[in-house]
Amino acid sequence: MNDAIWSLHPRLAADTVPVGDFVLCRLLLSKDAHYPWLILVPRRADIREIHELSEADQQQLLCESMLLSRALMTAFAPTKLNIAALGNMVPQLHVHHIARFETDAAWPAPVWGRVPAIDYDETARSERIRTLRELLGETLNPAD
Repeated sequence: MNDAIWSLHPRLAADTVPVGDFVLCRLLLSKDAHYPWLILVPRRADIREIHELSEADQQQLLCESMLLSRALMTAFAPTKLNIAALGNMVPQLHVHHIARFETDAAWPAPVWGRVPAIDYDETARSERIRTLRELLGETLNPAD
């Protein structure tokens, strides 16, 4: 592993709010209230692709993705859960988890660029984060 210090890409920092930290990943809530949209970002410097992670970190990312997926399915009962690691605009490795519904603003198309994002009001954001933290329990620590 390299000695570079991990930091969150400025675009991710601007477009999200922190929910907490798993063992490997920072969990972020997208500021787009159209969808329950969470993002996992491994806290490893200079990583662009999953295969660049150590084998142990690859396994940990998968475990954290499954924990988040189960929480999203429990909390929102979506029609479909979209999971993607695109990185076309933000090179830092990050994995989107988006709960999709036949009634959502972009269905059935991908969410990117479909409709302008709308931010949460403070009450709705706090409630969404509280719900996720409760479902994820001790597997999630407060973000630094």
